[in-house]
Amino acid sequence: MTSLTVGVPREIKEEEHRVAITPDGVRELLHAGATVLIERGAGIDSSIPDADYTRAGAVIVETAVEVWERAQLICKVKEPLESEFAYFRPGLVLFTYLHLAAYPKVADALIANGVTAIAYETVQLADGSLPLLAPMSEVAGRMSVQIGAHFLERHNGGRGVLLGGAPGVRPARVVVLGAGNVGWNAAWMAAGLEAEVDLLDKNIDRLRHVDQIQMGRITTITSNRGAVERSVAEADLVIGAVLVPGGRAPTVVSEDMIRSMKPGAVVIDIAIDQGGCIETSHETTHSDPTFIKHGVVHYAVGNMPGAVPHTSTLALTNATLPYLADLARFGAAEAVRRDAALAMGLNTAAGTVTNAAVAEALAKPFVEPEIALVSS
Repeated sequence: MTSLTVGVPREIKEEEHRVAITPDGVRELLHAGATVLIERGAGIDSSIPDADYTRAGAVIVETAVEVWERAQLICKVKEPLESEFAYFRPGLVLFTYLHLAAYPKVADALIANGVTAIAYETVQLADGSLPLLAPMSEVAGRMSVQIGAHFLERHNGGRGVLLGGAPGVRPARVVVLGAGNVGWNAAWMAAGLEAEVDLLDKNIDRLRHVDQIQMGRITTITSNRGAVERSVAEADLVIGAVLVPGGRAPTVVSEDMIRSMKPGAVVIDIAIDQGGCIETSHETTHSDPTFIKHGVVHYAVGNMPGAVPHTSTLALTNATLPYLADLARFGAAEAVRRDAALAMGLNTAAGTVTNAAVAEALAKPFVEPEIALVSS
């Protein structure tokens, strides 16, 4: 059994400061028999200097070109940009967040070049949980509240409302749409700041779980169009946290609902990297994070956890490393055969789409992973 060479290039998406592996992760891969190539400076923005990687046993290389050309398995954080498509080749294994439903050009390039692409966000356990999406969902959910509080300040375009209010003054009303990892963490943080929090979801069991833990500090509401309309209209801060694994996020907040909101209210669309769940949102960046439509401040940065890269990199590597080690040790075909969760993560192989939800979102034929990998 021959282990793969793993390459970690520096992220080039605008203001993406995370890196795909930590020095401790490098040591684990070396223990699995892999060689690890790190592009010089890849970890600097996450407060991880090259020297730390070198001490862990990684080989520092000077350019992204060298990383992509020498490695058989590329591990990244965000989806490749068009400038990176030139590095694609048959037999290359790519392990990263892809969100192909929202980035069809990336899907087309992966398919055209026969890349075996495994997406963090569709690796799925038997109970339906998404272990590689969870840590960044938790970070994004927690961040959304402090970001919302910031933009509710008057000089940042908001209504001038303090989330927790003040003695004798009503606190802000925060509405969280979706009670998964993102929404639950957002609601928890908002409640911790003493805001009034409404958490909406269609899944009664999720709401029951929150209700049992929070004991009334968060109001749980079954999600339907009427409930969403009423909640959004009354909100100071709306956090959209709706997810369809591998697919495009559904639109749950319409333009008419945005029109009904108070001037200076804030909406945060965390689902923007899967197309967005708020009709009026479009993707923004950390350097230009907001825009105003119908008097409402919109925040829709597609890589929110990139703003806190040290925390995010550590949390992400903790989750991805066991899967990455198996990919490096066994190769993609054998690792996917051994692990059904990793098989769910396989999005493309041998020029085909190998995840049913992704295929449906892209309107492309679906091929079973084990069939595609035989051809790869």
